Amino acid sequence: MTRQATFTPPPGARAYALRTARGEFAVVDSSPKAGAEVRGVVLMLPGFTGSKEDFRLLHEPLAERGYRVVAVDGRGQHESDGPLDDESAYAQRELARDVLAQAEALGLPVHLVGHSLGGQIARAAVLLDHSPFLSLTLMSSGPAQISVSQQQRVKLLRDALAVLSMEEVWEAIQAMGPPEEVGGPARGPGDPEQLRRRWLGHSPAQLLATGRQLCTEPDRVAELAAVPLPFHVLSGAHDDTWPVAILDDMAVRLNAHRTVVAGAEHSPGADQPLPTAQALADFWDATHTAGTHTA
Repeated sequence: MTRQATFTPPPGARAYALRTARGEFAVVDSSPKAGAEVRGVVLMLPGFTGSKEDFRLLHEPLAERGYRVVAVDGRGQHESDGPLDDESAYAQRELARDVLAQAEALGLPVHLVGHSLGGQIARAAVLLDHSPFLSLTLMSSGPAQISVSQQQRVKLLRDALAVLSMEEVWEAIQAMGPPEEVGGPARGPGDPEQLRRRWLGHSPAQLLATGRQLCTEPDRVAELAAVPLPFHVLSGAHDDTWPVAILDDMAVRLNAHRTVVAGAEHSPGADQPLPTAQALADFWDATHTAGTHTA
């Protein structure tokens, strides 16, 4: 990748372009801590308007537990290239195929984690081919379309993108109030200039296409439940995007391990990173012990 990095990688991690059969994707990759028993590889997918940096605070505690963590910007997100005006490039199936290529490039079966939109893309990838994955964690990611209030937020953003540039949309968002309340990006890591640069790195077509997906996604839980993988549904104790009760029900339907992180909302990895990392690693450790991966 030739873009100037917006964020400094967390200690012990490096940022680079992961080469895959479907192109290059910007990643932040951290290895297990020296002396830790190597437990496996984790691929993490960010949410709508997010980026690989949303998992920044999870790298160190997971590395201490022996996990290599690879957080990725999807096609057209932040530092990964993608068409600016071709929404077909961001069809969910295309994004799912990108995930399969990323897993293949990492070389081993991986634990897959998807946050919010990333969870629905992760689900689509698993439904295409579950063999590259050891487990699937849906982090603050629900069974179908987002809540009505969040659909309204996405519509605000899509309407603005139809008539304004990305820079103009950013300035309008800043003038109107907290971005997460007026159709802009959710709260994220970094200072205002870093967040601005991250926003400008996104492809408008990616935001339009994935925003539409969030508002129309069908319930595919029954399909997913038939896949022979261990599932984990993790969320904060409060979530406006998918109410916690809906996530509870999805976990039951998936026969999934369920974690609710106290003191966290829609971004538990940022709100409460240490208990979130502990819950993730405990789940993965248990899957290794049980030997539940089926190719």
